[in-house]
Amino acid sequence: MHSMAGTGTLRLDATTRGIPLVDGIVAAEIGTAGWSPSRGDLALPVLTLDETAFAANRDLFLRWCAGAGVRIAPHAKTPMSPELARSLREAGAWGATVANLQQAAVLLAHGEKRLLLANEIGGKQAGRRLGALLSAYPGVEFHAFADSPAAVATLAEAAGHSARAELSVLVEIGTGRGGARDGAAIDAIINAVANTEGVTFGGVATYEGAAATSDANETASAIARLMERTIDTFARVRAAAPGRPLIISAGGSAYFDVVTSALAPVAARDCNATVILRSGALFFADHGVYARAFAEIDRRGGLVIDGVRRSAVESFRPSLTLWAEVLSRPEPGLAICGFGMRDASFDQGLPVALRVWRDGVEQSELAAGLTVTRLNDQHAFIALPAGSSLAVGDVIAFGISHPCTCLDRWRVLFGLGADGTVTRALTTHFG
Repeated sequence: MHSMAGTGTLRLDATTRGIPLVDGIVAAEIGTAGWSPSRGDLALPVLTLDETAFAANRDLFLRWCAGAGVRIAPHAKTPMSPELARSLREAGAWGATVANLQQAAVLLAHGEKRLLLANEIGGKQAGRRLGALLSAYPGVEFHAFADSPAAVATLAEAAGHSARAELSVLVEIGTGRGGARDGAAIDAIINAVANTEGVTFGGVATYEGAAATSDANETASAIARLMERTIDTFARVRAAAPGRPLIISAGGSAYFDVVTSALAPVAARDCNATVILRSGALFFADHGVYARAFAEIDRRGGLVIDGVRRSAVESFRPSLTLWAEVLSRPEPGLAICGFGMRDASFDQGLPVALRVWRDGVEQSELAAGLTVTRLNDQHAFIALPAGSSLAVGDVIAFGISHPCTCLDRWRVLFGLGADGTVTRALTTHFG
């Protein structure tokens, strides 16, 4: 993949997964090629984004957020696609979330103007790098997490090396991962912000996903305790920063209904605070971890959108598909497919076979009973039902589990239109 001035002028060739042409094609022309993965027009394996499903998920969740009184800053770490980040913002997202300086640099370079840095970044050298980055983008609204006085000092270092008078700090409360653990730690952070030149109070933040366990009741109790701590911390920050507009931020991915029900009333009573969720993956949905999360949301009562109660399972649509070809039928009951750990996520469940095509014609009877049992680097082992006629060259569409750890394996994600043909190439910037 040869980098040029803009995404549309990139020339993609056979060195990029999915591109079938040795001499390549300009990215802007991909939508006119009429390629369809089900016909094998692309060089498989390939990862595609169902454009219609993604837009439906986007519009659905933004409507839910508006009705619930919260905003969303989708986490860019999921796709690391500036085009998708921009499309979410233009549809109504508050801004974008990043996890580190490289991600911030990518989004700033592509014109984003409002970022949450939902993480600590390290020590003084990292602070100086952040300061240099912010100096290059002086008009950007920027908020960063701190869970210790040392993290506050790092952000003060950033402010000192930028053109900004002060940097907005969100006091992070946590469990299981980063974040202050008790009242003494919270007070230490608040005191550091109040007494350190170059930083100011931006609000509070937490990540409820780190409280989750395999037991639904334990998870509910742990998240409830975390929300209580977050609300208490917000009260402390509000006391230290009367009159300032403040942010209350939570992850919101699998538990957006839970955290919103706890935090939105706090912001409403305050009258000068905004709840900002940070999920990026639910816009993609999936056939695994998010499918299970949506089932749990339905168990908790589902979604209320425009006054109508809806099923999360039925409302969100998986948008990512991994396409691969059968390479071998070495023994009865086994097929080897042309993708592996370098192509698909597997940390939250193996891919799921959805549909099968042969010579461009769907073979619906062949999809039943196919099970991915394990992955090598470049091979998937598919258990077959007795008597299966699945053959070498058949194309299988797979659903994935956990968009974040699937998308980061791809330099280019191909948009797919309603007719099953490629609409565009979306470059990713994972570094």
